[in-house]
Amino acid sequence: MEKNKVHLIIGGMDYHLTTTDDTQYLKNLGDEVDERLSGIRKENPRLSVSRAGIICAMQFADDMHKAEERTAVLRKEIQAYMEDASKAKTDAEVSRREAERLNKEIAALKNELSRYKKDE
Repeated sequence: MEKNKVHLIIGGMDYHLTTTDDTQYLKNLGDEVDERLSGIRKENPRLSVSRAGIICAMQFADDMHKAEERTAVLRKEIQAYMEDASKAKTDAEVSRREAERLNKEIAALKNELSRYKKDE
């Protein structure tokens, strides 16, 4: 896999990274981290860069955990929908077979009725 070099500036510090990820993706991540870090430092100007970095990391970790929880809830909902859809499909198949059986029974009864009328 091809290795890419990326230059990022986060919190006023230069970072030179080598990655197999897309460079634009990493630049976007760096911009997001820099923006969040800058916001924290703006709200709390007395914080050191390292303390602001820890708060930033905690916020990202919190976001990740909340996203994982939402994903788990969505997966459960999707699973329930899939089970409902499967049951509905089974019910539809049972109903289709019952309709076919009843149509055959109706046809047989009509045939029997027409024979009965002929015999009269």
